[in-house]
Amino acid sequence: MRTHLYLLLLAAGISAAPQMSSMAELLTLLQQMWQSVTKDLQNLRIETPDNIDDVNCVSTIFEGTEQLKTHPAMKRFSVFFQKLERLKQSLTPSLAKEGKCDTERKNARIFIEKLMTFIRRASKNARV
Repeated sequence: MRTHLYLLLLAAGISAAPQMSSMAELLTLLQQMWQSVTKDLQNLRIETPDNIDDVNCVSTIFEGTEQLKTHPAMKRFSVFFQKLERLKQSLTPSLAKEGKCDTERKNARIFIEKLMTFIRRASKNARV
């Protein structure tokens, strides 16, 4: 019985490991994206949640990410958007219906900072 439990826990840890490495890759790519924000992109305004911890704002975060994705300067970060799309299900809490999300239009650099915070917190929650 102990052996079965150990193997089950080992399998669960192994299956979670790729997701954790993907989160780390996402954060690395986001950091590169943040550093390369050009003046052109700096003028882009994106709806940004006031409180990144508000579960009602998850769809707003992904809508902002879609807005970033369509900007021509972001084409070189297509790998980031592909990886994010694959992890979207695990980053999205299972909510029947989202409530109200307080947002403000902010520049792309601030949105990317909030997105990094969101992914960091989501990865910590996934580990627990």
